[in-house]
Amino acid sequence: MHIFYATQIRGDILILDEKESRHSVRVLRMKKGDPLRIIDGKGSLFEGIIIDPDAKGCSVRILSRKENYEKRNYSLHIAISPLRNPGRLEWFTEKCVEIGTDEITLLICKNTEKHNIRIDRLNKLIVSAMKQSVKANLTKLNDPAVFNDFISTQRQGKLIIAHCNHSFSRNSIKDIYRKGENAVILIGPEGDFSEEEILAATEKNYCPAHLGASRLRTETAGIAACHSVYLINQ
Repeated sequence: MHIFYATQIRGDILILDEKESRHSVRVLRMKKGDPLRIIDGKGSLFEGIIIDPDAKGCSVRILSRKENYEKRNYSLHIAISPLRNPGRLEWFTEKCVEIGTDEITLLICKNTEKHNIRIDRLNKLIVSAMKQSVKANLTKLNDPAVFNDFISTQRQGKLIIAHCNHSFSRNSIKDIYRKGENAVILIGPEGDFSEEEILAATEKNYCPAHLGASRLRTETAGIAACHSVYLINQ
């Protein structure tokens, strides 16, 4: 069943916005009486049928609603350095939404080489990935944050910094994180975090972690961290 996104759902009649309406009527060729699903990005999944297939404002009758759809008992916040290659950052964003991530922050570090980021493009990808993976909660993309500012902000849950510097003692995520905990995980740039950043983070109670024996690209490390938390919570 096709899935659409709408943020303002009140009562039992909904008019999709022009973008979603055009996609349903002109691209998918949906007609009156066709069933569909709608997610609101706030935790609810709706089922309905089309009552007026207008490409500028498709009308839908809501038949049922499931609140807290597939709600997790933990939250995950990935703070990751932007990448020189925008396609790789987009790939990371898409996949971590599909796996299940509540927040993403683009972290400006000493070795970060990319500062100009298309936030609008990433937000569109987040919505698309949310729909594709049938997630009812919209992943929040925060404004880019400077590393020291980010770690100085009080945050809830297990705080983790994943890095590759063998001069520091590190543990695997499975030895640091416990099922049901909220988590904030820092993923560094292609040149890794600087020693000063690692020390500063540990002073702010971030636990140093590794993601296995292989040296991973930034976007792969982000997905590995996200998936590790996901698997521990299964």
